[in-house]
Amino acid sequence: MKQSSYGSEAFLKDSGVSRETLDRLKLYAALLETWNQKINLVSKTTVRDLWRRHILDSAQLFPLLPPGTQTLLDLGSGAGFPGLVLAIMGGPHVHLVESDQRKCAFLREAARVARAAVTVHARRIEDLTPFPADVITARALAPVAELLDLAAPFIGEKTRLLFLKGQNVEVELTDAHKRWRISARNSASLTDSAGTVVCIDEVRRVDQPNQAVRNP
Repeated sequence: MKQSSYGSEAFLKDSGVSRETLDRLKLYAALLETWNQKINLVSKTTVRDLWRRHILDSAQLFPLLPPGTQTLLDLGSGAGFPGLVLAIMGGPHVHLVESDQRKCAFLREAARVARAAVTVHARRIEDLTPFPADVITARALAPVAELLDLAAPFIGEKTRLLFLKGQNVEVELTDAHKRWRISARNSASLTDSAGTVVCIDEVRRVDQPNQAVRNP
C-alpha cells in the first residue's frame, strides 16, 4: 500500500504542536495502524494518509476551542477523531462516547499510551447521563439535525458545537433549521476541498424560540 507523502513532520509544520505532543501523537498513530489490521478503526483507503486525513483533520478544531474550556464531549468517537487528538494536543478533559466495545478498548489503550486525559463511555449517546459540556464535537457521525438532537441534553448557554462535515453541509443545515434556530459559522476544511467546519454557538428549538437549550 502506497503511503501518503504527508507525514508527521508536515503535520508538525502545519499544526505548530510541540515535539513532545508530536511524539505522543506518533504513539497513537502507530497503535492505530497496528489495531487497524484486526478491527476496522479507519478505512484501509485512508489509513495510508493518516496524518492528513485523520489527525490534521481533527487538529484543525483545536484553535476553535473557547478560552477556559474544561470539558469536551466527543460524540461517536470511533478511533478517536477528533476527541482523542484534541486531548493529546493538550485540550480539556475529553469524554469519548462510543458504543462499539472493541473500539472502546482501543481508545482506552491509546489514551494510556499517549497520556491523554479522557473518559471513555462505552455506551450509546442516548444512554449517557447528561452533564454540562463546554464543547461538543462530532465527525462523520450523523446529519446536523440528528447531531443537535443527540447533543441537546449536554448543551448549556455557552456550549460551542464543532462539527466536521462534508459536501452536503448546506442541505444538512437547511434541514436542521426546520427544528432548530442556530447561529452557525462555516469555514473551509484544511484537509478536504469539499469539507466544512461548522461552528455553532447558539442553539434554540423552533418551538421554543426564546429559550436556549439548557442542561437539565
